[in-house]
Amino acid sequence: MALFADSRVPLIGASGAIAGVLGAYILMFPWASVSVLVPFFFFFTVIDVPALLLLGLWFIAQFFNGLAAVTYASHVTGGVGWWAHVGGFVLGMILMPFFRRRPRRQYWDW
Repeated sequence: MALFADSRVPLIGASGAIAGVLGAYILMFPWASVSVLVPFFFFFTVIDVPALLLLGLWFIAQFFNGLAAVTYASHVTGGVGWWAHVGGFVLGMILMPFFRRRPRRQYWDW
């Protein structure tokens, strides 16, 4: 709401938090294979792509949709919190090292 303080469209949801999970995922498993359903005319096929590619393209799309919403903010943009997605993604990448589980130390070594 900081970008659109006078907006009458409420931004409610957990999509920014989900974007934070995606930001952490891209750092932890960049080469993990993600299955994607791809339409090809009337046919659909499933392909596997690296998480780095898929989430990188998703982040770029969120960023440019956010820019478009800033320049043309109205009911036409749909009330989607594009900047919540961008901010959540970046914050997830920043905070991921603090929440990463460290391996437990074994106090006995046979």
